[in-house]
Amino acid sequence: MENKTTDDLSQSLMDEASIDSYLRDNQPFFAYQSIAELLTELYQKKNFSKAALARKAGMSEVYLHQVFAGRRNPSRDRLLCLCVGLETTLEEAQQLLKQASCAPLYPRLKRDAIISYGIVHHMELGEINDKLFSENEKTLF
Repeated sequence: MENKTTDDLSQSLMDEASIDSYLRDNQPFFAYQSIAELLTELYQKKNFSKAALARKAGMSEVYLHQVFAGRRNPSRDRLLCLCVGLETTLEEAQQLLKQASCAPLYPRLKRDAIISYGIVHHMELGEINDKLFSENEKTLF
């Protein structure tokens, strides 16, 4: 079975006469990976402890373990803190946001542009928050 791009799925959705047919025909192409699974996958590529990740992401170890266990669903800002802590690429951060049904980072928004820049340039969370604060934007925590 060939893989379908997002554009292919969008076109199929618009052309399909019935949502039930679309859902049935495209079942294999839906994303099912949980946030906890995706975070674990990203974390396993790193060479630091979860305690270090909690510090880098500006959150408690208890909260972090609850997120990784799937018992807590982090907000968009908390996911972005985790992306900073995990030193993800911008693409990985966008994938995580999409998977969590959160708005992706949008460069036309000053706040999102600052956060994106911080992720791309592997800035510390404190540095990103300082820049957000100095630009009168809401900090990540």
